[in-house]
Amino acid sequence: MSFFRPEILAMDGYTPGEQPQAGKFIKLNTNENPYPPPAGIRRAIEEVLDRGLQRYPDPMGNAFRARAAELYKLPGKEWVLCGNGSDDLLTICTRAFVGAGELLRLPYPSYILYRSLAQIQGAKWQEVRFNDDWTLPAAFGDPAEGLKLVFLPNPNSPTGTMVSREAILELADRLPCPLLVDEAYGDFAEFNAIDLIQQNEKIMVSRTLSKAYGLAGLRFGFLLAQPQMIEQLIKVKDSYNCDAFAIAAATAAIHDEAWQADNRRKIVATRGRLVAGLEKLGFVVIPSQANFVWCDHPTRPARPLYEALKAQKVLIRYMNYPGWKDGLRISVGTDEQTDVLLSLLGSLV
Repeated sequence: MSFFRPEILAMDGYTPGEQPQAGKFIKLNTNENPYPPPAGIRRAIEEVLDRGLQRYPDPMGNAFRARAAELYKLPGKEWVLCGNGSDDLLTICTRAFVGAGELLRLPYPSYILYRSLAQIQGAKWQEVRFNDDWTLPAAFGDPAEGLKLVFLPNPNSPTGTMVSREAILELADRLPCPLLVDEAYGDFAEFNAIDLIQQNEKIMVSRTLSKAYGLAGLRFGFLLAQPQMIEQLIKVKDSYNCDAFAIAAATAAIHDEAWQADNRRKIVATRGRLVAGLEKLGFVVIPSQANFVWCDHPTRPARPLYEALKAQKVLIRYMNYPGWKDGLRISVGTDEQTDVLLSLLGSLV
């Protein structure tokens, strides 16, 4: 006899990218930032230690909320909700909006955690396939019975492709439910949807400091939405979902606009070098607005390439979506890491 709910027994569960604990690898498989985070976070963490850890942190992370509202030109901190990584915020929204048996919609292929969140909730999910040009079909915005929440990763993972601002506004107007625009990679893109929040209360935007700020090990994300939405979501979050270190470091990080601009410049430049190098080797690369690229080779299967690179201690991500062609997702590393990757691939293709 099992003690677990049928939904839990039936699901596979989310499988994160490999995180080797021994040996020296070039890690280009989980879209981490290859550069150290802003220097100011060390001082911020030391200040937390100096104050001591015997008291609980601010349950709302108000120092971060105030700075984020200022940075993104929102009326006040009431428009910001902090989370233990953006995955925490995706969970909070799924729990708040989607009941058992109700419907969550997501594009396909995209972030595989979305489906897991629906399964955990005992909810239904509907995957709407992207068009061949990575635009969304009109059906993505159609009302449906029981539809309570729609996830839209923008840029999308694993492709780095984007849906236009105009399309996002049109979707929000047509949908009968909130539209969560997941901008985990938004700092690397040419545009974002943050200002659209004020135009339609159904539009929410989630962000993370794991990618563009090099703080994947810290676990901090945030959601931007109208205050009446944030007010209700607060009821669902864990009482202290962000610790004192994370709040202090995240606040220091988003104060350093110069670091972020320089880091973005380096990542985007290396992304261009990576794409050019892959195309020179015969790979087909989808134009990306994220800190990774999605590619395949017309004559070399993707999985053996992934395995050969892993044997040389270079990790990339092999991904296989049922009903869709498999491929390789490669994170943008440093120029030196990119040179090693391209050299090894050159010997394999």
